[in-house]
Amino acid sequence: HHKSTYLNMMRTQVVKLARAVPRQTTRSFSVAAFRAAEGDIGGTRSGGSASSDAFNKREQANENYFIQQREREALKALREKLAAQRKHLDELDKHVEELTKEHGGEQH
Repeated sequence: HHKSTYLNMMRTQVVKLARAVPRQTTRSFSVAAFRAAEGDIGGTRSGGSASSDAFNKREQANENYFIQQREREALKALREKLAAQRKHLDELDKHVEELTKEHGGEQH
């Protein structure tokens, strides 16, 4: 009985973690796609095509830097969340081992 309870708790934690990871990753990349598309809309600047190109390249570089920073932050948050989940799973494992020892081993 304890083993099935443990497996259900473990399955719930894994499902929660699996659901959390894609949502964060998808959100990060959808922001990146939106940001990259913004530069495509503007018209030509008054300084001629050469200064316009330089401005657009600089603007695109700034946007790319911003996007990379956001993605790094999202990845760091995911790693921290994953570490917390692993710690929680380790605690559950330890608890199950203690219960197993108390009851003289697994019984079916």
